[in-house]
Amino acid sequence: QVPLEESGGGSVQSGGSLTLSCATSEYAYNNYCMGWYRQVPPLAPEGVAVIDSRGRVRYADTVKGRFTLTQDVGKYTRYLQMNTLKPEDSAIYYCATDYRPTVECLPEGILSFAYRGQGTQVTVSS
Repeated sequence: QVPLEESGGGSVQSGGSLTLSCATSEYAYNNYCMGWYRQVPPLAPEGVAVIDSRGRVRYADTVKGRFTLTQDVGKYTRYLQMNTLKPEDSAIYYCATDYRPTVECLPEGILSFAYRGQGTQVTVSS
């Protein structure tokens, strides 16, 4: 089992910012593909952003230019900085991780990852 400890989220007005964090084990941090996906039940989940073991980040087109995935190596923690939030960004956000070759570390691929956090609610009001 790979630990994933999420924090952050909350409510904000349109145009505001929020930051999510996700802490994991040293091994997963250094070797796995990791990122976030979001879901508004009962709709299908959507991959948001991922980072591979080499530090390359990929974003879904819907968040590109607004969201930034960063990391703190010493804390084995990744962060999703979400700026210029829109009401359509409202969802439950899940941190997830699994082993994937770097070329297969893609936002759409995160939906099949074996390990995920408990999820955190993000609500953006208009």
